[in-house]
Amino acid sequence: MEHIAILRKSSGLLDRIVSGEKTIESRWYDAKCAPWDRIQAREKIYFKNSGDPVNVQAQVVKVLQFSDLNEVKIKSILGKYSEQIGIPGNKQRSFFQKVKNKKYCILIFLEKVIEIEPFHINKAGFGMMSAWLCVPDVRQIMLR
Repeated sequence: MEHIAILRKSSGLLDRIVSGEKTIESRWYDAKCAPWDRIQAREKIYFKNSGDPVNVQAQVVKVLQFSDLNEVKIKSILGKYSEQIGIPGNKQRSFFQKVKNKKYCILIFLEKVIEIEPFHINKAGFGMMSAWLCVPDVRQIMLR
């Protein structure tokens, strides 16, 4: 399986992935949704900012999934991984406020991050608001 992760451009997270400052992609959910149970080590993730073409590729090293979250579990996850997730110390409190009621968290550990030749994708069938796409081969949704 291959994956497309779409990031909010204003967050600046893609630049931090490329620089190596952010080594874990985290997704926090109210309900299980992609890539929950659909991603594993050695798979590829392609990254893009919303509105931009895909331009970064990484390999998955490891995946951790957490369910039945509560404030204590969330604080524990953030205490252990916030730096690798790319949450600076001065933003940890506001990030916690944003995720404190989420029920699921997936942490995706990244390696071999490279910038690639940009390409656009066709999100038809995934939903306009989808921020994570899982496909057998990314070439299936590349726009030519």
